[in-house]
Amino acid sequence: MTKDRVPVTVLTGFLGAGKTTLLNHILTAHHGKRIAVIENEFGEVGVDQDLVIQSEEEIFEMNNGCICCTVRGDLIRILGNLMKRRDRFDYILIETTGMADPGPVAQTFFMDDEIQRSTRLDGIVTVVDARHVHQHWASHEVQEQIAFADVILLNKLDLVSTEEVEELEASIRRMNPTAKFHRTTKSIVDMDKILNVGGFSLDRVLEIEPKFMEPEYPFVWGGVYQLSAGLHEVVLPDRTKSAIQVAILSAPSADENGLLAAGKDGVAVFSGPEKRVLPGDRLTASKDPYRLEMLPGEARFSLAVADDTAVAILSGSNLGKIGVQVLSNGLAIVPSASRGFHHSHTHSDVNAVGITLPGDMHLKKLNEWMSELLQTRGPDIYRMKGVLSIKGDPKRFVFQGVHMLFDGQPGRPWGSDARTNKLVFIGRNLNRAELEAGFRRCLS
Repeated sequence: MTKDRVPVTVLTGFLGAGKTTLLNHILTAHHGKRIAVIENEFGEVGVDQDLVIQSEEEIFEMNNGCICCTVRGDLIRILGNLMKRRDRFDYILIETTGMADPGPVAQTFFMDDEIQRSTRLDGIVTVVDARHVHQHWASHEVQEQIAFADVILLNKLDLVSTEEVEELEASIRRMNPTAKFHRTTKSIVDMDKILNVGGFSLDRVLEIEPKFMEPEYPFVWGGVYQLSAGLHEVVLPDRTKSAIQVAILSAPSADENGLLAAGKDGVAVFSGPEKRVLPGDRLTASKDPYRLEMLPGEARFSLAVADDTAVAILSGSNLGKIGVQVLSNGLAIVPSASRGFHHSHTHSDVNAVGITLPGDMHLKKLNEWMSELLQTRGPDIYRMKGVLSIKGDPKRFVFQGVHMLFDGQPGRPWGSDARTNKLVFIGRNLNRAELEAGFRRCLS
């Protein structure tokens, strides 16, 4: 069974540690290995596809969420689709966002039966930024990424002294004495040291996190409603989010146990492709999640029920606090059971700002704005990356930055592609309006 299961490597590390650089090394090194790559970005604008060197490998990208949070269902769906083309690759590599807790990602390979039959978690590789990791040492993400690692790459050795590296490795070994350590510059490492290493140990992880095998759900609230056959309404008040993801299921019973059973089934539903619906559209029990699009004002969706039954509504947003109503003949139905589904991983005050603007950038204005921004907000900007269209330059300008360090280089020619600018900031308490206004002033 082990021989037929595809080995999966999870690549993790805090923002700017060098994961994408490592990925480029893997995709271009002459190792003869066929690798399917799954990428995850923290933010609604995806730029990693432009940062990754073009290759013959299959690359799948997930945006608008952290892989250990809102898009975990996407991971299950992509893995399932990948296995239909099993003959085209030998390994799967998952590059997580720098804000990911590797625990829930690893848990996927033990909690989903289909994924467990077809894949095996080979190892968790954590890239550590030897220059900047001390600035984030106390963060939950850094602690979890190091604790769960089977292999640790101490990266950016060219930016620190030997004494600093020795001290850092000693500190990390106290947190994770069983991991294998490799020291790297620009994330260059022998492939055999990170792929197919057979390093992941469930027993060791259970020592770190005794609740590892307890399920974490890709939704945060659920309610069970006893409904008669016919047409009902789901009503969301004004000023909710622009879109809410929900699953509609026929629950086995109308009590707390029924809600918990529906919650387990809901994980599979949230793994399916979203069905986009607008206010006024019809909802039914579905094998795929709905994306309820919000318009100004109260949003009403019809809910069709074939038989008298209990219906469970599961949501990625806390509908209990928002104030969802299920109406039957104009009367509100009180849920027979409702609860929040605990999600232990949050990103506190860290947020992502993604900006997309068509046109060309004025190089001098861009340099002046970026220089001022890094001087005034550098400590709060954990990570930035982007693809820019510079006036008069036929090639994309691709850049990455960590705090006040900045690196840019020419990318692929624009050719017939529309020239546009994508910029992503990830940091603490970032102001979207302020950043977008400054970026717009750089247009030529």
